[in-house]
Amino acid sequence: MAQNRRVNPKTFFGELKRRNVYKVAIAYGVVAWLLIQIASQVFPFFEIPNWAVRFVVLAIIIGFPIALILAWAFEVTPEGVKRTEAADAAHERSRGVVWIYIIAVGAALSVSLFILGRYTAQREASSEVGARERMAGNQAIQQSIREKSLAVLPFANLSGNPENAYFAAGIQDEIITRLAKIGQLKVVSCLTTQRFKSSPDDLPAIAKQLGVANVLQESVQRSADEVRVNVQLVKAETDTHLWADTFDRKLTDVFQIESDIAKTIAEKLEAKLTGSEEHAISAKPTADLEAHQLYLKGRYLWNRRTGNNLKKALGHFQQAAEKDPNYALAYTGIADSCALIPVYGAGTPQDYYPRAKAAAQKALELDDTLGEAHTSLANVFFVTWSWPSRPRNLNEASSSTRTTRRLISGTAG
Repeated sequence: MAQNRRVNPKTFFGELKRRNVYKVAIAYGVVAWLLIQIASQVFPFFEIPNWAVRFVVLAIIIGFPIALILAWAFEVTPEGVKRTEAADAAHERSRGVVWIYIIAVGAALSVSLFILGRYTAQREASSEVGARERMAGNQAIQQSIREKSLAVLPFANLSGNPENAYFAAGIQDEIITRLAKIGQLKVVSCLTTQRFKSSPDDLPAIAKQLGVANVLQESVQRSADEVRVNVQLVKAETDTHLWADTFDRKLTDVFQIESDIAKTIAEKLEAKLTGSEEHAISAKPTADLEAHQLYLKGRYLWNRRTGNNLKKALGHFQQAAEKDPNYALAYTGIADSCALIPVYGAGTPQDYYPRAKAAAQKALELDDTLGEAHTSLANVFFVTWSWPSRPRNLNEASSSTRTTRRLISGTAG
């Protein structure tokens, strides 16, 4: 019997098969692969360090020869685990179907985890690619917005008459208003830029402070019924000119000058105009030159807010409305002045707030597409805390023009 239990070298591979060493090796490999898949897929989910995965792989490698030695020395029988010699003596053998089940189940689980891991990895990779693309897209949009940002510095008054300062400031304000109606442009308000000189020493530093990429510098010279406007559009970072021109026109053509400047700036900054935007920046608010001059004087004083200046501004706006009863902007000036006079202690709310509301409503009757009129009425609601049930004017003001915040925060764009 001892002779029969002795391993015959000539039949070594047959003995490996008889002792199920092959089956154990295959089952071990399948289960090992399953464990590696579990470790690589599950451990990161629980934030288990990577060294733990490496430890599992190392333990599996070390365990492989140990499993083969145990398979050679022991036999799994219906009576339990026995040494192979004892199992041979009792004619007890393991059921081969058990090993098949182990291999099949382990292989199925391993393949499932492998496919799941590949699918998850692909989705994560796709998500990362999508996130990078979205980030790149957002950065491109932000860069595009920044490249189309603009500050219009105060216009230099070259007329030689300080009394014409209102005219230079008015032209600046109206050009900013027209530019602010172009959706693809970001325009800084005149209230923000008025503290700077028309020709600053360090243009890149000022542009950085204002958060814009481009700066428009201009000078205005008025003589009787003639006007000359010099413009320079400068890329602040490199201090290079994108465009420069001189407009010599009749004073009656001032609106056309403003429109031409706004359209050219949009073209140079590659901002596309919609049909409504092109119509808005080409609008001629009044045909009465004297009414327009009165409006500019009123807005000049309104921007330098004191109780006395606001009352003087109100007088100019009222005269402009008398000169041209269809001049909607004149009524917005009346509304804006009456809304702020009580705030600056120059009058009572009972006297001025009803007049402010009536003037804003009159401006809307004349032109319900005028963003400034919606802004004026919204500002009346703000100072009186009498919000309508449907805040249409705030929405209209915001969508019609980005000068909505002019009254409150002093920004445009």
